[in-house]
Amino acid sequence: KMFQKVGSSKQKATKAQNAMLGSALDAYRLDVGRYPSPEEGLEALRKNPGHDTWDGPYLSKDIPKDPWGKDYLYRSPGEHGDYDLYSMGADGQDGGEGENADVVSWN
Repeated sequence: KMFQKVGSSKQKATKAQNAMLGSALDAYRLDVGRYPSPEEGLEALRKNPGHDTWDGPYLSKDIPKDPWGKDYLYRSPGEHGDYDLYSMGADGQDGGEGENADVVSWN
């Protein structure tokens, strides 16, 4: 039972980080007029990629890893909205259930 709680708490932490990154992405868009390109990536939230209207950094700390130590995946435009931001869960594979389930910005 204890290990199940660890898995669900990592899922909850990932959802919270996803929401925090989403807020930073929205602030970036308000200033720059668009979301960071795939080439700029999430690092554009911390370092100006060369935009005059950039007013960051939009995060006070470095871009976090997901709770399993992997990078968050980002694409813009996304397949599900203006951007897709997600973690592939514990197994690092597409899909899955429980701790292995993907945590996505569009749900």
